[in-house]
Parts: sequence; structure tokens; C-alpha cells
Amino acid sequence: MDVPDLRLAGLAVATWLAALAALHLTAPRAALLAATAAGLAAGAAGHLLGRFGRPTGAVRRHGWIAVAVLLGVVCGASATAARLSVRDAAPLRALVDERVRVTAELVVRDDPRPIRGAPGRPPTLLVPAELVHLTGSEGQRVAAPVRVLLLATDPGWRGRLPGQRLTAEGRLTAPRGGDLSAAVLIVAGPPVPHGRPPWLQRAAGTLRAGLQRACAPLPDEQGGLLPGLVVGDTSALPAGVEEDFRATGMTHLNAVSGSNVAIVVGAVLLLARWARAGPRAGAVLCGLALVGFVVLVRPSPSVVRAATMGAIGLAALAAGRPRAALPALSAAVAVLVLLDPELAGDAGFALSVLATAGLLLIAPGWRDVLRRRGVPAGLAEALAVPAAAQLACGPVVAGISGTVSMVAVPANLLAVPAIAPATVLGVLAAAVSPCWPAAAEFVAWLASWPAWWLVTVARVGARMPAGTLPWPGGVAGALLLAALTVALLLATRRPVVRRLVAVCAVAAMLGALPVRILAGGWPPAGWVLVGCAVGQGDALVLPVAAGRAVVVDAGPEPAAVDGCLRRLGVREVPLLVVSHFHADHVGGVAGVLRGRKLGGLVTPALAEPAAGRDLVTAASAGAVAPQAASAGWSYRAGAVELTVLGPPYPMRGTRSDPNNNSLVLRATVGGVRVLLAGDAETEEQRAMLDRLPPGALRAEVLKVAHHGSAYQDPAFLDAVRPAVAVVPVGTGNDYGHPSPSILARLGRGGARVLRTDTDGDVAVVTGRHGLAVVVRGQQPGGR
Repeated sequence: MDVPDLRLAGLAVATWLAALAALHLTAPRAALLAATAAGLAAGAAGHLLGRFGRPTGAVRRHGWIAVAVLLGVVCGASATAARLSVRDAAPLRALVDERVRVTAELVVRDDPRPIRGAPGRPPTLLVPAELVHLTGSEGQRVAAPVRVLLLATDPGWRGRLPGQRLTAEGRLTAPRGGDLSAAVLIVAGPPVPHGRPPWLQRAAGTLRAGLQRACAPLPDEQGGLLPGLVVGDTSALPAGVEEDFRATGMTHLNAVSGSNVAIVVGAVLLLARWARAGPRAGAVLCGLALVGFVVLVRPSPSVVRAATMGAIGLAALAAGRPRAALPALSAAVAVLVLLDPELAGDAGFALSVLATAGLLLIAPGWRDVLRRRGVPAGLAEALAVPAAAQLACGPVVAGISGTVSMVAVPANLLAVPAIAPATVLGVLAAAVSPCWPAAAEFVAWLASWPAWWLVTVARVGARMPAGTLPWPGGVAGALLLAALTVALLLATRRPVVRRLVAVCAVAAMLGALPVRILAGGWPPAGWVLVGCAVGQGDALVLPVAAGRAVVVDAGPEPAAVDGCLRRLGVREVPLLVVSHFHADHVGGVAGVLRGRKLGGLVTPALAEPAAGRDLVTAASAGAVAPQAASAGWSYRAGAVELTVLGPPYPMRGTRSDPNNNSLVLRATVGGVRVLLAGDAETEEQRAMLDRLPPGALRAEVLKVAHHGSAYQDPAFLDAVRPAVAVVPVGTGNDYGHPSPSILARLGRGGARVLRTDTDGDVAVVTGRHGLAVVVRGQQPGGR
């Protein structure tokens, strides 16, 4: 194997890191960093030239590498300092500090993307834009080519194309820092467009819309995944599939990256070589394919970045000079960072660069080793490429997520045979959609088969126990894993060390496997109640039969409750009970219904707040009609019996009427009494104590009301006298939940207290020795 050409690597890395550091400084300090590095570089260069004469010898080579690194620092810090000086210009900064209302003329830089907001409210769209000029409420006018970030809720912002010039009115506020955004503009109304978007963007919009139409007849999972694979459009991707891809380290397939470019351009290169075209002709054809692909997926900054990274290796191969790939990568990194210093802090940019570097530096050696051991060439390539890319990207992923995926490499390996055909067929479907829609639908149907395989791999991988292991997050965690990775790569060059590392790795994996894997996984046998870890909200599950369960409340958002039900294997919900209409109990109703048959829906008599009621009505439309229940209503299915105990009468004028009109349920599951108290507060609890007969509230298991808040009647807790108390509560909530005094009182009463913020999904089980509890454990990055 040839020694890699690292002459430009130090310059590129130094440029990148200097720009990253400067993004967190002021312009004068970034300029000072550049000046210091320039002085050191000049001194080092003069010292080398004066002492050693002609450029020969190892010491001299190392000295010039140090000079190159210092020059990279000069370039990165200088370019960033120049952009920071524009960003922090005094006239605009004064308006931002005063949070004034302005009218701004802008150019959209990238596709608007929704960010998660409060359930029941329209999603907020995050719109990157370039400021042309703005006018303050008192007539101040500022013209500066700076970046701003818009937060908009009006539907008129959807579908705005990059390059679109428009006017918006809103209030300025300060950005979070660490990038080149000069301000955040909070916009309530619609934009006022000026003219049409550029023709490239309009052409891309036509092709993307054609691909969406071609995928419309497909099943939801495949039809939502194909646009993501081809053009990065995940608007129709089911949340469950997105979660599975995230858990298995396959999220990169849902966004336009260098791998998409490599697949498309690589297919053209193979066709060119099959037609016996020369290197130059192949390079020209690849260039045309690259331009066409960029048009298809929209020439936004992220796409241009991905195209640059993905084309480097293929361009070098097409030109017949594979050793030129690494210098080309280094030069591209340096140039891109100098043109846009904000890329230095972009995780997507880091992943693109590292993946490309892994393919260039690590994959060839692993491929050759496998081939020497008798592995067929195609299989060796398929094994080496995803493993090298995953190894190179691992430190960044670990730093971002705080986890190390144990299934990412095998999942990506299994996905490899399907990625190229799905992507190429998807691109072909988009290309022919404007002129031949029927053919586009047929090609999309062909592409749905490899897409089905990708969905299946992600689903199975996400359900593997201990698929991810916790790891320190942030920069420290990324650097720690990077250091370990480099140390292992260097150490395993010796056969004895390789065997020792393999033995230690197997031993560590076996030792780290939770006992529950060997004991049958999740859910545990004999479970009678599971409290789902859905964040600051409630979602309780009562088993009816295999694959069937009653669900009480749905948490604040669909993905979390859907994930919990999938982990429990629930495919049918004979009854969904909504205790009350607050968003933290009804925001996830759509997740309960995702791919599941719903038999009935029960709600409280008090239809407040209206936003929660409307959300439930909209989510269940076409499935079942909601039924309002009051005290005395009962239900039975399989081993589950339910009775509504409260509220005993409509309650008005309380601290919170929706909370104090929560449905309080007594459930009996396999002979175990469970009291589900909703968000009932002191008033409703006291009313039940007054109206119900003695012993009616007695239960072995209590779902503690209102996330363990302090608004509890001590006599109510004494009347229940639970052996197990389940507290659904979100990590780091700012409500002070759960109350330490309530937890202490439950503990003094002999209850075993389980909390979803610290224990994750929690299960109450029965066995030969009576009640027991099993916790799944809070999953890193989970809710």
C-alpha cells in the first residue's frame, strides 16, 4: 500500500481548528491569534532557512510541517476575524441589544426546517438567511452582508427556496453565539417575496416534487425514506423510522452527504469504464453528473459541501491518480473553511470530512488485508468501507450523542447492498418524473424494495438490546474516543496486540451486557404496568394480551410514546384513555395510533383546554369517536378491568380545573390493583376521599398524580398505601417535579418509588414472590 500524501493535511487541520476557535472569540482576539501565529511562522521559517541551508533532512521536513500548521492558523483565524468584524458591526449590534422591531430584506440561504415545539401548536420554522438591509421602527437603516436566523410560525414560510429574496417583519434578538449569525429575527407574519427564486432552485423544486408524486403510492415507510435517500427530504418520513435510523447509526442516509454524491457519480464512472471511455472522458461525465445531482438536491451550502467531499476521491480515480485524493481533500477543507468559516463548527461538515478521510486512509488497508486472507474483492470492499467510515466518524458521533453504538457497523454493513440501487433508482425516478410520470412511479416502485431492506435493518438493529452504550459527551468525550481509536489502530499493527485487543474487546462486551439480555429482554415476564419514559408527561401501558394493551395518556410528543409501545411489542390498542387535555398528556396521541389499530377512546367530561381537545380530535379522526366518561364508567378487556373513580362531580374554581377534572382510574390487572391518578390535585383528591367508600382508593401500585408535584393531599396518599409508586416525570424540568416532600412521604409509607427521569421505562411485575419492579434504564439521549 502506498504511503498517504500528508503534505497539506497539517495546513488543512490547522485552518479548520483555528476557525473553530475563532468563532468563539471576538474579532480583535481572533485577529490577535492570527498575528501571533504569523509571527511564529515567520520566525520559524527564517530560523530553518538560516540554519539548515538547503531543504533536506528529517528535522527540516518536520520544521516546515510546523510552519505549514502555523500558516493554517493564520489563514483560519484571519478569515474568521474578518467575518466576525462584519457580524459584530456596531449599528446592527445596537439594534439587536435593544430588541427592536424591524423590517428586513433577506435572501434565503437554505431550506426552512421545522423544529420541535409545544404539542398542539404550529411548528416553528428555522430559516437561515442573508441580510440585505433592515429598517428599524424609528427609521434606522442598516445594510450589512451578515447572516441572520429567522424563527417563523406562519405557514407562508413553508416551501421557500434558497436564493429567494423577500421582506419580513419581526423583532430582533441576540443569537446563541459560536457561529456567524449576527441576529435572530422572530417573525409572526408571512414573508413578502420579491421576484422568483433562481432557475436552478425552481428546477430542483420541480424534480423534487416529481419524486414525491412518484413515491406517493408506496407504503409510508419506503415512500418517506426514498426522498430522504435521494434529496434529503425527510418531510414524509415516519418518526418511528427516523428513530430507528438514529439508534443504528444510519441517520446519514436520511441527509444529502458525500456518500450520495459518490454513489451517483460512481455509477456514471462505472458506465464510462464499461463503455471504455478514457480517464478524461470519465472525469467530464462525472462532472456533468455531479452538476446534475446538485441541481436535483438544491445547490444550498450543505449540498455544495457534500458534493465537494463526495467528489474528491472519485475525481482522483477518474483522473488515474488515486494518491492525489488526500491532498485534494486537504485543499478542499482549507478552501471551504476559508470561504465559510462557520463550517468549522458544523457537525455535518466534520462527519463528511472524516468519512471521506476514513475511506481514503483506512479502508484501502483493511480491504487489502481482507483480500490477502482470502476474502473476495467485492466482499472485502463492502466490509472495509462502512467499517472505516464508522470508525472515523465515531468520535464526533460520540461527542454529540453521548453514546457509542454497538450495532452501527453491522447495520451499515447490512445496508450497503441496498444503498446504491435505492439511490440510483430514486435519482432516475426524479429525473424522468417531469416528462414521464408513469415511468417514474414504476422506477420508484423498484427502488422501494432496497428501501424496504434499509427500513428492516434499522428496525431490527434498533431493537437489539444494549445497541448503544453510554459515553462521555461533548469535546472531552470526542477527544477521548479519538485518542483510543488512534491508539488501537497503531497498536493493532502488531499481531500479538491484535489478538490481545480482540480478546479484551469480546470480554468487555460480554461483561457489559446487561443481565436482562440473558433474562429475556424487554418487556419483562409477568408485567402488569409499564410507565413510559416520555419526558415531562404521562404514558402508562396495561397489558391485555400478546401485542395488545390499554394505554392511559400519550405523553407530550408522538415519537416517545410510539417508541415505548414498539419496545413493548404493542400492535393494537383496544382502549386509549386521556385523563385530561393538557399537552403533556395528549401531545403524543398520534404516536399511539402510528401503525396500530385503536378500538376506543375515552376522554374526560371537561373539554379543556381547547387546544388539547382539538389535537385529540384531529389525531383520532377516522379511527374512533371520543367518548366522554364520568365517575362509575367501567371497562374490561382480557386481564384488565378499569373503573373511573374521579372526579366524583364536575369541579370548578380550583387551582387548575383541567387537572382537578382528570379521570382517576382504578385498574385491576391480573389481580393487582393499580390507581392511575392523572394530574389530580388537592381539591379532587379531597373530593374522592369525601365521596368514595372506605378502601375504594386502596391499591398496590400508584401512578403518582401530577408528576409528583407538591399539590397532593397526604390523606389521599395514606388511603392508597401503595407498595410501588410510579412517578412519570421529565429530566431537568423547571417545575420542581417531583416534590422531595412527596417522595419522602411515599418512602416512609413503605413504597418503592420509581421515576422515569432516572430509571427510564419502568415495569411492575408479578411472580411467585409477589410484586417486583424492573427498570429499563434511562437511555442516553432519550427522553
